[in-house]
Amino acid sequence: MIPPQEASARRREIEDKLKQEEETLSFIRDSLEKSDQLTKNMVSILSSFESRLMKLENSIIPVHKQTENLQRLQENVEKTLSCLDHVISYYHVASDTEKIIREGPTGRLEEYLGSMAKIQKAVEYFQDNSPDSPELNKVKLLFERGKESLESEFRSLMTRHSKVVSPVLILDLISGDEELEVQEDVALEHLPESVLQDVVRISLWLVEYGRNQDFMNVYYQIRSSQLDRSIKGLKEHFRKSSSSSGVPYSPAIPNKRKDTPTKKPIKRPGHEHDFRVKHLSEALNDKHGPLPGRDDMLDVETDAYIHCVSAFVRLAQSEYQLLMDIIPEHHQKKTFDSLIQDALDGLMLEGENIVSAARKAIIRHDFSTVLTVFPILRHLKQTKPEFDQVLQGTAASTKNKLPGLITSMETIGAKALEDFADNIKNDPDKEYNMPKDGTVHELTSNAILFLQQLLDFQETAGAMLASQETSSSATSYSSEFSKRLLSTYICKVLGNLQLNLLSKSKVYEDPALSAIFLHNNYNYILKSLEKSELIQLVAVTQKTAERSYREHIEQQIQTYQRSWLKVTDYISEKNLPVFQPGVKLRDKERQMIKERFKGFNDGLEELCKIQKAWAIPDTEQRDKIRQAQKNIVKETYGAFLHRYSSVPFTKNPEKYIKYRVEQVGDMIDRLFDTSA
Repeated sequence: MIPPQEASARRREIEDKLKQEEETLSFIRDSLEKSDQLTKNMVSILSSFESRLMKLENSIIPVHKQTENLQRLQENVEKTLSCLDHVISYYHVASDTEKIIREGPTGRLEEYLGSMAKIQKAVEYFQDNSPDSPELNKVKLLFERGKESLESEFRSLMTRHSKVVSPVLILDLISGDEELEVQEDVALEHLPESVLQDVVRISLWLVEYGRNQDFMNVYYQIRSSQLDRSIKGLKEHFRKSSSSSGVPYSPAIPNKRKDTPTKKPIKRPGHEHDFRVKHLSEALNDKHGPLPGRDDMLDVETDAYIHCVSAFVRLAQSEYQLLMDIIPEHHQKKTFDSLIQDALDGLMLEGENIVSAARKAIIRHDFSTVLTVFPILRHLKQTKPEFDQVLQGTAASTKNKLPGLITSMETIGAKALEDFADNIKNDPDKEYNMPKDGTVHELTSNAILFLQQLLDFQETAGAMLASQETSSSATSYSSEFSKRLLSTYICKVLGNLQLNLLSKSKVYEDPALSAIFLHNNYNYILKSLEKSELIQLVAVTQKTAERSYREHIEQQIQTYQRSWLKVTDYISEKNLPVFQPGVKLRDKERQMIKERFKGFNDGLEELCKIQKAWAIPDTEQRDKIRQAQKNIVKETYGAFLHRYSSVPFTKNPEKYIKYRVEQVGDMIDRLFDTSA
């Protein structure tokens, strides 16, 4: 049970809390009442403000709409005025630009093109909006006049600044000399940079706005003329320079170079440049093989043509680079095709003239002249890949020109080889044309010289022969196949020559002279083969050729030695009379000994007199034949003299014993020596 004091305290505590809660509740009620009052006041204020806003809106909106309409009207007026100004400006274009168009674009291309743009827009405006307006005809006429002026300016710039490339620069361009210290790429600058920019601008305008392709014809005609004249100038340079110095001499004159400056000018003393050009010519001579025995002018023409072919390739490449900047892409190939035609046709015509000259030379049997074709054909074949690359995209007729010329040259070259072999075989036996001393025949030296010259053009000559083969294996012949064909051909020529020499040797009445003639010719052939690479080439198809010639030479020596039998037979032991020593000779025996001495003396003198006029040009062979004959005669005569010099067969021994053994040897030593 809770004590009474605690219960009383607890009650007081609860009553105090209750009183506090009632006070709090009373405060909340008062606050709510105040809040409600404030809310009512705010609602009243907002309602009043809304009412005022509605009144303001009703009065402002009409004003705003009126203002907006006024602004729109103002903008329309401004646009109308602007359009009027724009339209009116088209009516003033003709008068504003007429002076500029009349004076032309020279020196102020940018301003001129700006005026042309205004005229173009005026034309378009009147065509769309007032096609019957007289102003349209006026601006059209002005536009056409301006376009003509641009075309004229294009022609003028191209004509004034397109210069013939000097021979000096062309030789620099095609030299590629690695031995000189100066190693610079020679890039031709056909047009000054500022001029090129103007030409490109005009070209672009004419294509886009002028709708005229005539300027492309103007371009290729001017550049075609310069290309053709540049190549002809190089050819003429060769002719003039070579006529005085024998090699192309190209003085490096600075003010001449300004005609066609390079992007990378080569600065070198004049004498160094002269050396470069001379060295180039000598290098090409080494490369294409000298042609001994030919006319010097032919060499000049050949060198000039070879240089011109290389020059065409380099200049055409340079022309295409220039053309790419000026001519629209889809017209470039066609324009380039037209541009190179004159120069290319000139080269091809000259090449065909060379073929024609070779054909006439074959008829005359002038085969050294035909050799002109060989270095040219070799160069054309070496240059063909570059030719093909340059002519990419041109017409088929253009691409086929070089292959056609190569085929013509191969055909005429093969014809020359065939006719030369036949000519060697069928050269007539003209007695007056035979060497009286039995030396080497002109036919032999010419044949060997021709074959030696072919060594410089082995691949070319082999390809010529292969091109005439009809077998399937020849359609894609290898170098080995060509080499075998050339070896077979050389063996054929040598065989024909040998047969002809045998036939010619029969012209001589004296078999000994005939033998000396054949010996000299066979020996000349063998020595010539051995001194050059011909012997290796012959050995490709005929391994025993060298041995065969040596056998022929030895056979002729033996034939010649038989000519001395009529001398030595008089004193040979088998024909000597038999007698006993100490026994007096009978008249018949004495007479026989006298006849032997007389026969020997007369035969020796006669042979020495005749054979002294004969010739053996080869010193080694001459000494060999003399020595062999001297040994035989001296030995036989010595034995005869030893046997009969002390025999009393005559009262006048000096009449019969005219020569000592040494004298006989000296007489034989003077054989084949016309100077003795």
